[in-house]
Amino acid sequence: MKNILGREIPEELLNGKEVFQGQNYRDNYEFKKDAPTVKAHVTPSGSKVLSSMEEVIEKSGLTDGMTISFHHHFRNGDFVCNMVMDVIQKKGIKDLYVCASSVGAAQSSLVKCIEDGTVTGLSTSGIRDEIGETVSKGKLKTPAYIRSHGGRVRAIETGEVHINVAFIGASTSDIYGNASGKGGKSDCGVLSYATVDAQYADYVVVITDTLLPAPNFPASIPGIHVDAVLVVDKVGEQSKIATGILRLTQDTRELMIAQYAAECMANTEYFKDGFTFQTGGGGASLAVTRFLKKYMDEKNIKMGWAMGGITEPMIDLMKEGYIGKLLNDQAFDVASVQSVHTDPNHFEITVSQYANPFNKGAFVNQLDYVILGALEIDVDFNVNVIQGSNGLLQGAPGGHVDTAAGSKVAIIVTPLVRSRIATIRDKVTSITTPGESIDIVVTDYGIAVNPARKDLIESLSKTNLPLKTIEELRDAAYKIVGKPADIEFDDKIVAVIEYRDGTIIDVARKPKNLN
Repeated sequence: MKNILGREIPEELLNGKEVFQGQNYRDNYEFKKDAPTVKAHVTPSGSKVLSSMEEVIEKSGLTDGMTISFHHHFRNGDFVCNMVMDVIQKKGIKDLYVCASSVGAAQSSLVKCIEDGTVTGLSTSGIRDEIGETVSKGKLKTPAYIRSHGGRVRAIETGEVHINVAFIGASTSDIYGNASGKGGKSDCGVLSYATVDAQYADYVVVITDTLLPAPNFPASIPGIHVDAVLVVDKVGEQSKIATGILRLTQDTRELMIAQYAAECMANTEYFKDGFTFQTGGGGASLAVTRFLKKYMDEKNIKMGWAMGGITEPMIDLMKEGYIGKLLNDQAFDVASVQSVHTDPNHFEITVSQYANPFNKGAFVNQLDYVILGALEIDVDFNVNVIQGSNGLLQGAPGGHVDTAAGSKVAIIVTPLVRSRIATIRDKVTSITTPGESIDIVVTDYGIAVNPARKDLIESLSKTNLPLKTIEELRDAAYKIVGKPADIEFDDKIVAVIEYRDGTIIDVARKPKNLN
């Protein structure tokens, strides 16, 4: 069956699901929230601290075929997933479904677990490094499900994914499981991704390296949701929270792109006192934040709030009085981890508050502007951030889909050519974010505005910005590096790409000759 974007979705993947039919197709969709199966603690009891990971696994009742979950707030410094999976693998438990907020190099133990059948299913937002390659090769028994951050929460709340055991790495906890991302030896700032896991999993385990006196308040994860606490030597490495995608660029090309994007913002009607904003972690995306100050000064305006993965440039703007409040669902660097402790206008929010399209008012739907990156954009403004030019799964929708759909102006910043490969092309390898959600594409060779946004075209036409059609940008890219050859794929589907509302927007197939 073809979806509205013309992408063929095999019937065997539907099984009650629907194909993507537009970004607002499921507005007013009615559903009953899922619920965990819990054991009541009626008898007064003491500490929930267990002695070992083996005891945790045994008391959780984990058996073959169940679903377990992890979060990625420690990013490349995460130790929790590997320590859990090593014990599960030794115990011989098989056929597990892993529901992770993101996976990458820090979760490398999942590779051997996929290869030996310990893990046969995967739901994630990010899928990078060796895990991405393993899934791309078709070694996972069933297709991986790629969901946005909001889409993951939606899938858990609707019961599409039911978590049996949630493993939550926490910077601090008390003996009753009141857990936080703040403090301790492995401070990660917030635990926003793990909130839904704690609320909806049947059995919840908090794993920490710092046990504090009760009550450990304020608690990101209240102890009323927690069944067990395990104290280990180290849950993560704070210095590795900031990953390679987070770059304060000095590259002339990226700075020019950022300057163009900031100027685009400054010349639209929404750039007024109290405007709202989010940016990604790439070099050009982050640089936009640095350029905004000039335009805010010129108009004598302030930003109402900024949101998302918080970074040091945003912290600096808030401290200088340019941002009223910061809403944090992920700390992207050490500066943001420290700020969420101390700055009274810096707030931790849950990912459901941030991006879940099925709640009653996610913050993404209140955004004026979002700045996003892309691996590929096609002439219909569809964006790919998941599959590389070689067909390998190596990216993450994260909040890309959620913020693009919810914001008034979604701006893609990207070089026209990256590593001798055209970024703007006829057709993207796979669609992460539909073109109807993208308003402006900013490159080093010019700026294309989605023809559907006549208001933006009218506003930006009054400036000296280098406006071009998306086709002109594509042609310029092809003139530099040539038209890219189509990747040859096998019939085997290795991943299903969901839109944030749960409909299927695309699939990823195994690249040929990838063994």
